[in-house]
Amino acid sequence: MAHQETMDPELLKMVLDTIDKLEKEKLSVDTKLEMDRLGTFPTELIQFMLGPDIALHLIFIPEAYGGLGAGATEIAIVSERMAKMDLAVATSFLAICLGMDPIRVGSSPEQKEKYIGKIADEGLVVAYGVTEPEAGSNVQSLKTKAVRVLDENGQIEGYRINGQKQFITNGGVAQLYTILADAPDGPTFFIVPGGAEGLIPGKHEDKHGIRASDTCPLTLEDLFVPVEDLVGDAEGLGLKQANKVFGYTRLMVATFGLGGGVAALEKTIKYAKERVQFGTTLIEKQGYTHQLLVPNAVRLEAARAHIEEVARRLDTDEEDLQVEGSIAKYFATEAGDAMANDAIQAFGGYGYIREYEVEKIKRDVKILTIYEGTSEIQRNIISMFRLRSTVRSKGGFYNEIADDLARLSSDTAGPLLADAVWLMNEVIQRARKEKLTKNQYVMFQLADMMTWAEVASALCHKAAVGGGPVFMKAAARLFAREAIHKIRANGLLISQGCGKMLDDVASKLNALDTAQILDGSLADMNLVAKELAA
Repeated sequence: MAHQETMDPELLKMVLDTIDKLEKEKLSVDTKLEMDRLGTFPTELIQFMLGPDIALHLIFIPEAYGGLGAGATEIAIVSERMAKMDLAVATSFLAICLGMDPIRVGSSPEQKEKYIGKIADEGLVVAYGVTEPEAGSNVQSLKTKAVRVLDENGQIEGYRINGQKQFITNGGVAQLYTILADAPDGPTFFIVPGGAEGLIPGKHEDKHGIRASDTCPLTLEDLFVPVEDLVGDAEGLGLKQANKVFGYTRLMVATFGLGGGVAALEKTIKYAKERVQFGTTLIEKQGYTHQLLVPNAVRLEAARAHIEEVARRLDTDEEDLQVEGSIAKYFATEAGDAMANDAIQAFGGYGYIREYEVEKIKRDVKILTIYEGTSEIQRNIISMFRLRSTVRSKGGFYNEIADDLARLSSDTAGPLLADAVWLMNEVIQRARKEKLTKNQYVMFQLADMMTWAEVASALCHKAAVGGGPVFMKAAARLFAREAIHKIRANGLLISQGCGKMLDDVASKLNALDTAQILDGSLADMNLVAKELAA
């Protein structure tokens, strides 16, 4: 497969160094807490980040239009670092990228030159106007209408748009919008400048988390958009354009889950090294490390491995990676949320106090399991499309994954995971044959099996590269065990608890070699704990 252009490594290092400097000089803990307390958009800070001295938005813009030419791999690294710094600020930047995406993937060369170039040169704040009060994750239920406006010769000169948008990030501060509306030939994106007559931002939402990002509803009242600002110069392409970027944008949200989780993990480790209880530091206590740190650290490492794998594939000419994006988004955001939750527990009473920041991280991270498609929507997507792939390939899709795992060295746990994936494949096919897949509950159990299997596969393969460090192999073995447990438990639930007694499948799941799978678990947890304490 052909590879797209990627950033020069030195340039990527400069971008990361810039973010480090920005956090040190402009975003102290006190500053972030005050931004969170006020709950207002930090206009001055964002303008500084978009200004010529920093110009962080250029990471999202193709080189042809004045950007830095970053691929998905570099954007994932930068997005994780920004999320680790502050999720509210990172979300504002995500919205700029998201708002630009319909133009990037669907517009004409002239539109790209005009608008992407303008975003690059002027550092515009952009908003993505898709979500509606009654059409959250289901963008096909659009009620916003775009009616053609004809000139005296009967030619389309523009559109009048009326409707409501909800939960629009940057909605009250954007200088440019991409708005999805239902035109006569179907859902269509339109480019709208900030301040346009008929584009009316509502009240800034008082949110649980990411309080410093701007979120508000939009009212569209007879908003006129000239025909030249119809994205792609044709109606009815909006859903196709939105779907085309989901693998990419959902991967970005996955990196936010990873970044938020890592921020919580690092703060917890630092606290655990300093806090003494009953004569020793918390980092020396297995009841602390093995309960609150190690499982979360392993899941975050697994999330990173899967994100890296999907980003590499996005940086080729491979298409149709929406499901991979959904798996990354679902797993990484839930892993980040779990780590943030355990960070509060790990800090004890201090975790509940604002100045220690972990309670803010928890409030911020929670939105990641909701926006850009809830975890439940992702599970629906994962199970539906992976079931389709399994049927079309006659089981070949997951058999190929299992075959690749079986060829890995045993110290990565690849062969053990392979046995479980082969069985998972059988569960999927039997569940469909017995029509159990008509139950959404069953589909959700399958989605979890599929997700854990594919994420674990990525970590096992990462651990195998170049021999892999000892820590990475221990993490791979620990997470492979978790994935096997997930496959076995969910498989038994489906085969024996959902209306059909599939005893032959259940017996195979029960026959998995538990002793071999669990062997060395404590030693691996000790090894990871030692790495975290180093």
